[in-house]
Amino acid sequence: MTTKLQVSAIMLGVREMDRAKKFYAGGLGGEIEQDFGGFVKIALGPGSPALALYEWDAAAQDAGVSAEGSGFRGTSLHFLTDSREVVDEIMSAAAASGGTVVSPAVAAGWGGYSGYFADPDGHLWKIATAA
Repeated sequence: MTTKLQVSAIMLGVREMDRAKKFYAGGLGGEIEQDFGGFVKIALGPGSPALALYEWDAAAQDAGVSAEGSGFRGTSLHFLTDSREVVDEIMSAAAASGGTVVSPAVAAGWGGYSGYFADPDGHLWKIATAA
């Protein structure tokens, strides 16, 4: 095999598209690049893959799986930054935009600083710094 796996986009199934757009674009500063109603593409920061928001049931149908499910999905998205201030800023913005702080940012046993929030659909994000 000569082609290596890459991540071009991260797709999240969402229950309420308007709420998700407001959270990611309005609250966390993403830029909407495409908006087709049931599918929205959001540009994140430099060097990051695109974030694709897809209606939950349609995303499950597209993958050929049941739309039912809850709890930990075995996946979390991570944003690694250079400062504790940025960790706190992102955690605050997420909470103010309708997200839920799952684990407040604290000094980590490995010497860094990190916390987790969940977006309005329960997708987990870890915000961390080694500083």
